[in-house]
Order: sequence, then structure tokens, then C-alpha cells
Amino acid sequence: MVIVHVLSSFGVGGQERVALDLAASQVRRGHRVIAVSLAPAPDGPLAAEFRAAGAEVVRVAKGPGTDATLVPRLAWTFRRRKADVVHTHNPLPLIYGAPAARLAGAAAIHTKHGINPGSRGHRFLRKQAAKLVSSFVAVSTVTAQQARTQRDASDARIVVVPNGIRLEKFGPDPVTRAAVRAELGIPARAVVVGTVGRVDEFKNQPLLLMAIAPLLGPDVHVVFVGDGPTREALEASVKALTDPGKAHVLGRRMDVARLLTAFDIFCLSSKSEGLPLVVPEAMASGLPVVSTAVGGIPGVVDEGETGFLTAVDEVELRDRLKRLVDDPAKARAMGARAREVALERYSAERMTDDYLELYERAVKEQRR
Repeated sequence: MVIVHVLSSFGVGGQERVALDLAASQVRRGHRVIAVSLAPAPDGPLAAEFRAAGAEVVRVAKGPGTDATLVPRLAWTFRRRKADVVHTHNPLPLIYGAPAARLAGAAAIHTKHGINPGSRGHRFLRKQAAKLVSSFVAVSTVTAQQARTQRDASDARIVVVPNGIRLEKFGPDPVTRAAVRAELGIPARAVVVGTVGRVDEFKNQPLLLMAIAPLLGPDVHVVFVGDGPTREALEASVKALTDPGKAHVLGRRMDVARLLTAFDIFCLSSKSEGLPLVVPEAMASGLPVVSTAVGGIPGVVDEGETGFLTAVDEVELRDRLKRLVDDPAKARAMGARAREVALERYSAERMTDDYLELYERAVKEQRR
């Protein structure tokens, strides 16, 4: 098949990385894959990774405001490449990509990666576009319920396909662990609590910083990986700590799998989520997960077995972190179990199988 993935941009984010892993797996299966970004130049850092995976990379930039030319421009792009399936990821690509797929004679599939709040007008456009897709995919049962509550699509179109990851990229590595810690100035004996994600109000990194601050010391460090609109405020809060040297704000990094080897505990303090890819990645790296019980995360973390789930609450989050900081043997045991679970449940190949089945069904429907 000729498969087109439509993304808002080639920036580093969860939905983009899901699309990248899916595209790479589809190329390996012998399909022709095109990745389309709606963002203006320059391309984001994942454009090079799509190319390396064997996908064609195309930019069809959206103009300011409501761009009436974007649908026909996308339709021309799809038709020129003889697209069989157009797979849109999150709201903006859905609004423009689904009608363009219809015009080009291609089947359309959409994936909802998060709650996706928006204005009334924006939600109306999303609902109209959703009528043109064969399947409206949610990445977790919670995300599917959000779609139903928001009436994003009809119940008949909503399908759940959990995210998968390229598991071969993640795993414990003592040599890399030592090298990363040396680079960051973190002692080999220290317990490291780390998090990875866009730095914004929804990922809520300040909650983690407040929870971990009383535990920080020579033998306890915290690492924040990611960039975003609230990074400056996070860095200011770190500087205000009694010992800022125990908290490390690394910004955006392209070597997340490498950095995860240096952590002992992975923590997510989000206010809302879909099914964040970084959680099974951390589990595959052999890390126990302490996370707020939001979005699809309770379906990923087995409470008390592969990690702990908490309310969006500083005291509760601190308590669960302290349990693992104070008991490294327990943390290692939970991390080992987390890796087993990740390898069982979250492979990119399983995700690819699920999507290809939806694609084949959609193409048959389109031809009829």
C-alpha cells in the first residue's frame, strides 16, 4: 500500500514518535510511506528520522488562520503519490487531511493521541472531518471514552489501538549508564528520578519538582528532559532550590533511550494524558514508574507491581517516590517486572499489525 501519515509538524513529541515508529515498521513490511508536515519551514528534527526510516518526507505548510487552500493542496499531494491510505494524527491534520483524502480517492484513518481541547468552532470542524474517516482510533480506553464524551466521532467508528514502541532501542546498559552520569555530574551511587516530556502546563513538571525537592541530596538527583513553553519557569524554580545542582534540566534531547539508562525511577506528574509513549519506553528500559493516574496510564502501570499510581497531589507523589528512593532493591525488582510487561504488551510490530488491519478494511470500503 501507499500510506501517508499527516502530522502537524516534525517536532519531537509523542504523536510524532508513534507515527515514526509506525512508518518505520510499515516500510520494513514493504509498504511505501510518505510523512507530511503541515508546519512551515524549517522542518523539525524528526524529519531526518523519517527519511532514515525509509519514508518520503513532504512539507505542505498551512497558511495563517483558516487556510482554504490547504485541502486542495493536500489532495493534490495525495493523488500525485497514488495514496491508498491517509492516516492523520491529532486535530489539525484531521480537519484538513480527511477531506483531502476523500478528494484524492484515498481511505482515511485518524488517531486521537490525547484529550485535544479546543474552541467550539475547532471542535465542530473536527467532528465534520471525523465523518470522513473509516476508523477513529484512540490510543487507550480512556482516550476512547473522552472521544465519546466530546462526541468527536460516532461510536461505530471509534477503535482502540494502544501505542507500541521499537523495543530493541530500550534496555538496561551499565556502560551507557556510567557515561551519561559522568556527563551530567551525577555520582554512580546516587538514586536518579527522571522524567521526559514536553515542558508545559499539562505535563506539570513543577509538581514533580515540589514533590522531590525535600528528598534531594548528595545521593538523590532529579532529571528533566524536554522543552516547551514553561521551561523557563521550571529552570527558575530549580535555581530557587537550596541545592540547585541536584536538579538537572536538559532541554530537548534526541538520545532519550540513552538517557533512560541513567535513571533509577521514572516519574510522570501530568494533569492529563492520552497514552504517553515514554511510559512503556521507561518500562522497557527496566525502570519502575511513578505516575499520576491520568489518561491511559492506569492501563499501562500495574499498581504495586511495575510502579505506583497517584492523584495529582504533591504529598502523595512524594510518598511513592520516597518508597522507591529508600528501597533500591524494591525499585530494581519493580523495574525488572516493568521490562517484562513492556516486552509482552507494547511492541511496535503488534501496533503495526493492528493498524494494517484497519487500513485494509478501509481500502476495501473505499473501493466499494
